[in-house]
Amino acid sequence: MTDGPLRLSLGTVHESRRQVIYAVRVHDAILDLYEIEDVASRMRDRLAHRGEPSAEIVVVQGGTKETLRLFGSPYSTNRVRNAMFNAAIRWTPIDLG
Repeated sequence: MTDGPLRLSLGTVHESRRQVIYAVRVHDAILDLYEIEDVASRMRDRLAHRGEPSAEIVVVQGGTKETLRLFGSPYSTNRVRNAMFNAAIRWTPIDLG
């Protein structure tokens, strides 16, 4: 993991009127699988606290099409990938502290 705090951003992909897929993007770092699981877990905890206990989370790392890696369920990663390549996702900074 990096020495300092991770720089993360959050984007959403609307699956339906009631369901949203949350994408957490990792900037300037390449994480190991257990670190990716930790980021997803912290995001799930935050969403559960807000009343969304079964939220879909996708963790995104890499900056180019060649280095892009998405972690999550296959269906959700495909939806997030399509949204990213169609410029249909907006990223906002987030701190999962």
